[in-house]
Amino acid sequence: MKGADPCNPRKTMGSRHVFAWLAAGLTAGLTAAALALALVTATGTSADIRSAPAPVATRLPLAGQIVGIDPGHNGLNYTSPAFLDRQVWNGRELEGCDTTGTRTAGGYTEARFTWNVAVYLRADLIRLGARVVMTRTGNHGLGPCVDTRARILNRAQADVSIDIHADYGPPSGRGFTVLEPVADGPNNTVIGSSTRFARDVHAMMLGGTALRVSDYYGRDGYISRNDLAGLNLTTMPKVLIETGNMNNAADAALLVRPGVQQAIAAALAAAIARFLAGH
Repeated sequence: MKGADPCNPRKTMGSRHVFAWLAAGLTAGLTAAALALALVTATGTSADIRSAPAPVATRLPLAGQIVGIDPGHNGLNYTSPAFLDRQVWNGRELEGCDTTGTRTAGGYTEARFTWNVAVYLRADLIRLGARVVMTRTGNHGLGPCVDTRARILNRAQADVSIDIHADYGPPSGRGFTVLEPVADGPNNTVIGSSTRFARDVHAMMLGGTALRVSDYYGRDGYISRNDLAGLNLTTMPKVLIETGNMNNAADAALLVRPGVQQAIAAALAAAIARFLAGH
């Protein structure tokens, strides 16, 4: 059967398909206004459309919001062990400035993956009206250190931030895990809101991507961590998503695909939009 065109949804679309279609619409580059108009077309009748008033300019759903994206690692981190070994304060103890990240058996790096997802996510969020702050500007550099990434997001006064990673787990393990912060001083006031954001990320990842909940890390796709600067030092709601296991052949085959990376970005954009809307 030929797949539905996200730019021309059928009027008979059921509500259970709306999330998948929204993610597809974001990936296809539809503006929020176009999505809203198409959603009326998808769920209403021709009479509804004829009787509807002429469209007027509307405020984009994320207008005025600042969203931080922290794509883990960087493409040249492997070239400078001395840089990575620099010790920085993570809110509880000293840790290394950064790491190289992991890679698939075929050599596809986590740094490349996280950057690609971040670029897709940035585009989705801008289309929804957000101002986006990134902790790095490309995938051909070093760092920045994990404490510097937190400062970048704090100084931007981001309303919410997402830290994007992929894991290196046991070869038999599959799935995503959402890492949540533990109160550590700077983040004390955002623990509750981060927990709510974690639920949105979990739901959108489960409903909008081919990735399953982790069967080897955390519990039901969640784990709390108190040893990560990116969670300890940030002062806005933030979680870290381990999107899948690059050491598992099935997960790795998904994570390297541009279509899957776009779907992950669309799921994260939907989670951010839902969180900022207060649902």
